[in-house]
Amino acid sequence: MILMNEILEEMLSNYGLSEVDGPLAHPDIMEFFYDIGFSWVKDDSTAWCSAALNYFAKKHMFERSFRLDARSWLKVGEIVLEPRLGDVVVFWRKAYDSWEGHVGLYINSNEKYIWCLGGNQSNSISIAAYPRERLLGYRRLRKIL
Repeated sequence: MILMNEILEEMLSNYGLSEVDGPLAHPDIMEFFYDIGFSWVKDDSTAWCSAALNYFAKKHMFERSFRLDARSWLKVGEIVLEPRLGDVVVFWRKAYDSWEGHVGLYINSNEKYIWCLGGNQSNSISIAAYPRERLLGYRRLRKIL
């Protein structure tokens, strides 16, 4: 748990980082894409939840998905049934069997909702609640040596 907090703390230190309205893009969000190898992305209207998590995982030398789709995180780290603060949480979007999803870091939950810290939540790094029925899985990342 202590090691995972490196990513959690870094994301929290960027809390509120938001997309820029209009044709410009926030340079810090664009850095997420560039640093993880997606320099073809030209603005921050491209979904960036996975880009943000890949960026912070890379920066702190944790496993990462190397992809921009949120569901790619279901193949990273180890499966967790009882999540701890800072574990990866993946949700489906639009339809359970679609390719679309959302990824963030587990914060807390109750019988109805799961709160996570993530990028591209209301176009910013923030904490948001997602319906528990949209959960695809939890993962615990390992440090890369």
